[in-house]
Amino acid sequence: MQHDAPHAHDTHRTHHGALRTRRDGAGGGSAWSVAARATLHCLTGCAIGEILGMVVGTALGWGDVQTLLLAVVLAFLFGYALTLRSVIGNGLGLRAAVRVALAADTASIAVMELVDNGVIALWPGAMDAGLTDGLFWTVLALALATAFVATTPLNKWMIGRGKGHAVAHRHHH
Repeated sequence: MQHDAPHAHDTHRTHHGALRTRRDGAGGGSAWSVAARATLHCLTGCAIGEILGMVVGTALGWGDVQTLLLAVVLAFLFGYALTLRSVIGNGLGLRAAVRVALAADTASIAVMELVDNGVIALWPGAMDAGLTDGLFWTVLALALATAFVATTPLNKWMIGRGKGHAVAHRHHH
């Protein structure tokens, strides 16, 4: 039997009442592409903070722990800042926007930071490389790429349950 309307098993209503297809995850492409876009958004903020933290810590001659801590703090700040900018720009007040950013980004940034800093910390010589050393930039790029790959499944799982970046999407017009 053919139907012009979507099959019943392909659509469902979320607990917020919005119609969503199971195949597309959030109405904007496949569930994996939605998760990849959410992860890329998160990665952008993390990368800005991570690179800035690594550059500052390395330039100041800080030890590994201090440099990694600065990179993590800045990654969270820049990650949250990008979401705040987006949801405030769509009319949400600051207090509500902070709650949305925390709900949308915390798990994603935490996993991303754990993975990328783990790669950097464990890569032989990476923490001793200077800013002009190709090893520094190569390992940093590989660490961020690895974090993207590791975090995308988490974001897919969370978005599918109306959590993580799905929270921020509710505030986009």
